[in-house]
Amino acid sequence: FTQSPSFLDWQIRMEQAQGKNNAASLFGVHQIPSDGQIRNLLDPVPPAILFPLMASIGDILFEQGHLHAFRSIGGTYLVALDGTDFFSSKTVSCPCCTNVKLKDGVVQHRHIALTPVMVAPGQESVIALPPEFVTPQDGHDKQDCELAAAGRWLAQHGAHYAARGMTILGDDLYCHQPFCQQVLAARAHFLLTCKPTSHTTLYEWVEELQCMGKMGSLIVSRRVGTKQFTDTYRFASELPLRNSNDALMVNWCEIVTTNANDEVTYQNAWATSHPITADNVAKVVQAGRSRWKIENENNNTLKTKGYHFEHNFGHGQEHLSNLFATMILLAFLLHTALDLLDLRYRAVRSALPSRRTFFEHIRALLLYLPFDSWDHLMTFMLAKLTPDPATG
Repeated sequence: FTQSPSFLDWQIRMEQAQGKNNAASLFGVHQIPSDGQIRNLLDPVPPAILFPLMASIGDILFEQGHLHAFRSIGGTYLVALDGTDFFSSKTVSCPCCTNVKLKDGVVQHRHIALTPVMVAPGQESVIALPPEFVTPQDGHDKQDCELAAAGRWLAQHGAHYAARGMTILGDDLYCHQPFCQQVLAARAHFLLTCKPTSHTTLYEWVEELQCMGKMGSLIVSRRVGTKQFTDTYRFASELPLRNSNDALMVNWCEIVTTNANDEVTYQNAWATSHPITADNVAKVVQAGRSRWKIENENNNTLKTKGYHFEHNFGHGQEHLSNLFATMILLAFLLHTALDLLDLRYRAVRSALPSRRTFFEHIRALLLYLPFDSWDHLMTFMLAKLTPDPATG
């Protein structure tokens, strides 16, 4: 939570010198265990024990109206799915590892997390949802994969979020009939990247509709600063997702952006269960393009902004690695929730807009000064960062 590599060691020293410490007052840890004992205690604990807590934090944000700005196409919430590696080794492994045999015959042991997040166009924050891990499944000989993990996530959590309106975002990996049917069975929508190379039948229909003059289209010119761009949209309804008699019929749209020199600067296409018209195609595309936030605002933040998602804090022989990854996601979610819910936390973050600087201040204060509560810490920081003008 504090992004500190040696928080407990310093709290032991603080207790010895001052008779109190922040581990007790801020986290309720009244007897500080050693790192080894922490790992021993946590290794048997499955990460799913924290999933209800993560879901409840998101529920609080929803119930208190902090997620209104996340409503998107069709009044739904956009939930982006993506898998990301957070551990890889050729020597260290556990039963939860995914094992891949390399060309040289060496086995690589990996941990992969599916990290669903709620995203929205124009929103800097993402809301982390309970994860799912790619890990060997009991009774299955076939290697587990990201798509199977996504199916399990839908089975476990889909109904909860679909009740509020949910659209699943994903890359082309997800844009296939079995997964789309799982999404629909959960009473949710899908909006998935759809590439010509993996959807030949659908794109044959696209070309035929284009030749027949039955393709919907919209052209929008816009200026960004001094630069001129043109967005050309194409869209169609009721196209088969695959070449079969039972093919799922989907709606399709595409955007091609060109600059003043008629050079293509962006191009992408999506298949969706949402209806598409000239009135909403731009909003559908905008929603589809927000999928990148799971890579930038979530995975990249977890790996490069102090959360050390790829660091091996302890691998264990059961669940330890996946549990630590879940705890990191929980810390990330709590930081986002505090930014939305707590006025003083938000004020301190505003005074220290760099995430790195904010946590540097938190760590330094907690290493040297004892605080009675989080309120005490936030009040102290706010007073020092925003002095009373009357007193200079």
